[in-house]
Amino acid sequence: MNDSLVSESRTRSSGSNWKEIVAKYQVPAPWRGAWQVVNTLVPYALTWVLMYWSLSVSLWLTVPLAVIAGGLMVRVFIILHDCGHGSFLKSRLANDILGCLAGVITFTPYFHWRWEHSVHHATSGDLDRRGTGDVWTLTVQEYLEASSWKKFAYRLARNPVVLFVFAPLFLFLFRERFSTKGAGLRERISVYGTNIALLLYALGMDYIFGWKTWVPLQLAVLMVAGSAGIWLFYVQHQFEGVYWQRREQWDYAQAALQGSSFYKLPRILQWFSGNIGFHHIHHLSPRIPNYNLEKCHYSEPLFQTVKPVTLLTSLKSLNFRLWDEQRHRLVGYAELRSKRTSAG
Repeated sequence: MNDSLVSESRTRSSGSNWKEIVAKYQVPAPWRGAWQVVNTLVPYALTWVLMYWSLSVSLWLTVPLAVIAGGLMVRVFIILHDCGHGSFLKSRLANDILGCLAGVITFTPYFHWRWEHSVHHATSGDLDRRGTGDVWTLTVQEYLEASSWKKFAYRLARNPVVLFVFAPLFLFLFRERFSTKGAGLRERISVYGTNIALLLYALGMDYIFGWKTWVPLQLAVLMVAGSAGIWLFYVQHQFEGVYWQRREQWDYAQAALQGSSFYKLPRILQWFSGNIGFHHIHHLSPRIPNYNLEKCHYSEPLFQTVKPVTLLTSLKSLNFRLWDEQRHRLVGYAELRSKRTSAG
C-alpha cells in the first residue's frame, strides 16, 4: 500500500473524531492576537522609516529592507486571513475592524476577499467546483480538448514568470479594485470603501515621503509580498501527492489533510508567513488561529501521517501544470508530449 493510500485510510478511520481533536485549539487567545498585531505592525512601520532613511545612504540597504517589509506585509495578510475566518480574536466585531485595517495595508478589500476565500475552503480539491479563489488548473483531458487560444492563455497564466512576478502586482493593484460577479452588497461596499481608504493612504504617504519616493518603495514591497504570498498559496495546493476528486467522491477531511500541504519552512520564514505552512490543519479547521496551528500539528497523532513539503521539494511544484485523472496526480506538459509520441 503506497503512502497516499495509507494516509487516506488513516484519515477515514479518524474521520469520526477529528472535530473533537481540533476543537481544543480553536479558542482565540486575545493576548497572543494583540501581541502578534504589535510585533507585526510596529516593525512594518519602522521598516518604512528605515527604507526612507536608507535611500540617502545606499540602495544596497534599501533593497533588503524592502524584502523585510514585504515579509511583514505577508504577516499582515495572515492577520487579515485569520480575521476573515473569525479565528484571530474572540470578538467578531474586533476581527472585522482589524481585518479591514489589514486589508488597507495589504491592498485587499476585506469582506470581498473573505467571501471568495470561503468558497475556496468549501470547494478545495473538488474537480467539479473549481474556479473561485484557486489557481487555474485544467485536467489533461480538458487541456487536450481546449481551443488553441485557451491553451495559450492557460500556458501564459501558469508560466512561473507571469504567475510569480506579474500576477502579484496585477492582483493587488488592479484585480482587487473591482468586485466579482455574484458579490453581495457588503462585499461590493468593501471594495469601494477599501479603494477610498487606499486613496487617503496614498495621499498621506505622499505627504510624508513624497510620491517619487513612496510609489517605487510601495511597488517593491507589494512585489515581494505578492510573489511570496502567491508562491505559498500555489505550493499549498499544487504539490506531489495532492488530492483532487470529482464531487461524488470528494471528502472534506481528505481534501484538507491530503489536498493542502504541510509546508515545513525554516523558523524565520514560518514566522513571516504566520504558520500558514500548516495548511492541512488550517483547511481541516479554519477556526484555529494561526498561533495555535503548530501546537495542534505536533500534539496530535492524526497529523503525523501528513508528509511535509520542504523548500527543496517544493521546487517540484514548478513543473506541475495539469491534473491527470487517470493517474490521480499532477503532471507537466512534457508528459503530454510523451503520450502523443507513444500514441503515434
